[in-house]
Amino acid sequence: MSAISTPRTSPVSAPRTYRVKSFGCQMNVYDGQRMEELLAHQGIAPAPEGEQADLVVLNTCHIREKAAEKVYSDIGRIIKDARREDGTQPLIAVAGCVAQAEGEEIMARAPAVTMVVGPQAYHRLPEMIARAVDGERVTDTDMPADAKFAALPKRRSVGPTAFLTVQEGCDKFCTYCVVPYTRGAEISRPYADLIAEAHRLVEAGAKEITLLGQNVNAWGGENGKGQKVGLDGLIRDLAAIDGLARIRYTTSHPNDMSDGLIAAHGEVDKLMPFLHLPVQSGSNAILKAMNRSHTAESYLRLLERVREVRPDIALSGDFIVGFPGESEEHFAETIALIDTVGYAQAFSFKYSPRPGTPAATMDDQIPGEVMDDRLQRLQAALNRDQHAFNQASLGRTCDVLIERKGKLPGQWLGKSPWLQSVHFQGDYGVGDILRAELVQAGPNSLTGRVIARNA
Repeated sequence: MSAISTPRTSPVSAPRTYRVKSFGCQMNVYDGQRMEELLAHQGIAPAPEGEQADLVVLNTCHIREKAAEKVYSDIGRIIKDARREDGTQPLIAVAGCVAQAEGEEIMARAPAVTMVVGPQAYHRLPEMIARAVDGERVTDTDMPADAKFAALPKRRSVGPTAFLTVQEGCDKFCTYCVVPYTRGAEISRPYADLIAEAHRLVEAGAKEITLLGQNVNAWGGENGKGQKVGLDGLIRDLAAIDGLARIRYTTSHPNDMSDGLIAAHGEVDKLMPFLHLPVQSGSNAILKAMNRSHTAESYLRLLERVREVRPDIALSGDFIVGFPGESEEHFAETIALIDTVGYAQAFSFKYSPRPGTPAATMDDQIPGEVMDDRLQRLQAALNRDQHAFNQASLGRTCDVLIERKGKLPGQWLGKSPWLQSVHFQGDYGVGDILRAELVQAGPNSLTGRVIARNA
């Protein structure tokens, strides 16, 4: 175990309950779920709603502004809310990308934290907890990604949708991004491991699997015949699994959008008609400053090729406004790209400097009020297009996978093939696949009329 111990504290009782709080991307959601499974495998139960947990894990994200400061704020809130009659405090672990980036600084600034664990080391949480119970404060930010997956417990029960991490890390080094430093170099998990895990997920109840990676379409490996395959080859083989109804993947990079993957969107029925392909900016000057490998024109050509093989595909993207040096003309080029594409969904952010990244020291940082104004205008354009996409879906008949109960009595919420939220009233259940007509559209969801159950 590669770990650093800091001065000991008083021994504490072994935790009986836990609470994991995850922030940020779907990779973090996946990591949080795996940590929960790991803790449950050790006999530690989730804390009942409204009750204090013996162990709190803050699974952090380093992408947003002042991410580290928010962690310290959360730590203070936990300490304040968890004061007990005997004066004891819960064990606090900081995990995720802030843990990887801050490391020993967290231990120095927050004496209440007993464990700091990076995103490639959380499989060693049981060992770290044992040492924390003995009074040690432990930091583990080692980065052997393959070892993590081999050490995690097998998933025995999942919901109708499940994440499957196939790739981690990033070699792209966009000038604004900390992922290469907090998640490490690009690593693809072995093909055989992924096929086996997908089979287990389906046996455990999954009907839809989302393949995850920082650059998921950079995945590559050798299939069972010894042939080199990319993500499209993996998807084609996953589609042969009985009981698996849907396949999705995220997050993609334009540089890794191969011919085979584009073709798969037109040839693999189980691959859902949805593509999340971040562009970040519509300005070639800003894309170059970001060290993105595409131009606005090459990005649009990619989307055209995908639409040629799958005309009904829903497109999603990421946008950053206020990158250093972004002029109003550069921003206008981003709006023009949005107008051209017509996104079904998108994520948008104000640029925030991440320590250690090249963009953090660039000249011409954009004032906050300018970024606020641009973000509002950009989100207005994206919301307009999302609503338009939903409106254009009216009258479509499609399969909807029910994921959970809705907020109203008798209401159920599911996802269309285009990742739209669709709600129904009726006597249904989680995991049902309903054949439905989309009959009403709002900006964020649709209403479905059920035609048949378990399509």
